[in-house]
Formats: sequence, structure tokens, C-alpha cells
Amino acid sequence: MTLSIAEQSTADLGGEGSILLRQRRDHAELDRLMNAYLAADASDPYRERLWQDIVQLVFSHAFAEETVLWPVLRRVSPAGEELTTQVEQEHQAINELIAKVEKADRDDPRRAEWVDEAFGLIREDIRDEEDELLPRLRDALGDRQLRRIGATWEAVRRTAPTHPHPAVPRRPPGNAVLGIPLSGFDRLRDLSPVRSPSARRAGVAAGALALAAGAVALLWRALRRAFRS
Repeated sequence: MTLSIAEQSTADLGGEGSILLRQRRDHAELDRLMNAYLAADASDPYRERLWQDIVQLVFSHAFAEETVLWPVLRRVSPAGEELTTQVEQEHQAINELIAKVEKADRDDPRRAEWVDEAFGLIREDIRDEEDELLPRLRDALGDRQLRRIGATWEAVRRTAPTHPHPAVPRRPPGNAVLGIPLSGFDRLRDLSPVRSPSARRAGVAAGALALAAGAVALLWRALRRAFRS
């Protein structure tokens, strides 16, 4: 078994653009954001901005994994089914916890507990991926394949949902069929400067369908490009 990807060089991971390097960089950024959130004062508005950055990165990253990476791992590794099932369960638990946080009032004392629990699961998920799942991709795939999958993963990540949707399946095609349209609502919500909930919902609904349609087209184009022989 190859070493954890945390212990390997850029060249070892397939070079710039490799999916393994992209994954490790996202994981490092998540770790940085979580540490900054925990260090910030609860009354500091910057803390809420950090939270939104964490949520957006967590869900776009996980969606791209579930759509692009884990199907590949199930094909190339005898242990792929077992390993990806475990990580998908972690992703589902993170989804449910963060959904609770997003629905809770800011002064709800349970909110901090849910955040801490979610951060613990995210860190566990990172370790599982870097130590167990991703090294198996390194063992099975060449550098060129890793870079091609990396480009597809990045394209999917850019069209992925950015907020929790616990009811969305964890595997394709169901995750793409349901998740990509939701990404249109998520991303317009992220961009909307409107603070009124009713006005915000109206603005999001007005543009989300068009954005979602474009995202679906980009997703399937990227997947065909990555996995054609």
C-alpha cells in the first residue's frame, strides 16, 4: 500500500493538476478554515464568514468526490465498495449536522456542539481519505489519468451544491440528478446581497433554473471527457 498522500511529494502524487494534489490542497484549506473559526471570537462577524467558507468548500468538495472519485475507486480497488460506503456514511452525517446548524438560531446553545461534532467528523473523513482511499487511486492509476480525473473533479466541484442537502443520494446518477439543480439555488443564495428571507428566496428562484441547466450540461460534458477510453 502506498503511503498516505499527506506524506508524498507533488511528483509522487502525479504532478500539478493531479486529483490527489487537488484533494490534499482542499483538505489543508479546510483544516486552516476550521482552526481559524475555532480561534475567532464568537461575536466577531468574520467568524460567520469563515463558517460560510467552510460550508461551501465541504459540500462542493464532497459532491465532486462522490460523483467522480468514488465510482473510479469502486472499479479499480477490491476494497473500493467497503471504503467508499464508510466515507459516504461520514458525508451523510456531516450533511445532517451542518443542516441542523444552518437551521438553528445563532444563540441556540446546541449550535456550538453541532459545529464541534461536524468538525470532528470532517477531520476524521480527511484522515480516512488521505490514509486509505486516495493511496489506492495512486496505486491503480498513472500520472496522466490522475491529472485527467483532477480536471474533471474540478469542473464538477465548480457546479456542485454548496450547502447541505441530506435527502440527496450519495451516489450517481441520483446525486447529480437531484444535486445539480439544487446547486443553482445554493450558488445564487451565496451571491445574493438581499437580507430579507422572502426577497432572497424570490431572487434565487428567478435565476436558479437557468443556472442549474447550464451546470448539468457542464457536468455531463466533463464526465464524458474524463472517462472515455
